[in-house]
Amino acid sequence: MKIGVLSDTHDNVDTLQAALDILRRQDIYIVIHCGDLTSAQIVPLFSGLELHLAQGNVDSTPAALARAVLRLGNGSTYGQIYEGEFDGARVAAIHGDDKAARKALQESGLYHYVFHGHTHERKNKLKGKTRVVNPGALGGKRVESRSFCTVNLEIDDVCFVDLG
Repeated sequence: MKIGVLSDTHDNVDTLQAALDILRRQDIYIVIHCGDLTSAQIVPLFSGLELHLAQGNVDSTPAALARAVLRLGNGSTYGQIYEGEFDGARVAAIHGDDKAARKALQESGLYHYVFHGHTHERKNKLKGKTRVVNPGALGGKRVESRSFCTVNLEIDDVCFVDLG
């Protein structure tokens, strides 16, 4: 099973749409977003996908985001931290601005994957038995080129997709 991992969209509709188009072409319909989507108006772009959105530090209206995500249906969720399981792989997602909370997830030993954003820098590191992944950023402050990643949970493969 493959999932898509996005972060730090900062209302950049063009790069978000490009990422979602790539995911749909690859038949990936589960998306974890690690926060800073920013506004609820762009949530409908995720229509037809199962979205798990962690709240970011610049998400302007959390209540509106929560309502928009729930309207997607199909199991989509919104909250401070996402915890779930796909094909036996336990995952957690957090925005990452709360370093202590992120570190607690990473060091808990409960997850195969911990996904986070906030820094706008790509990361794929193994910490003990937990793979810690930051997909980079789709918008906002440019630290690196725009990116997201796909994760093949069956073979533990993280593939970064550079959008320039």
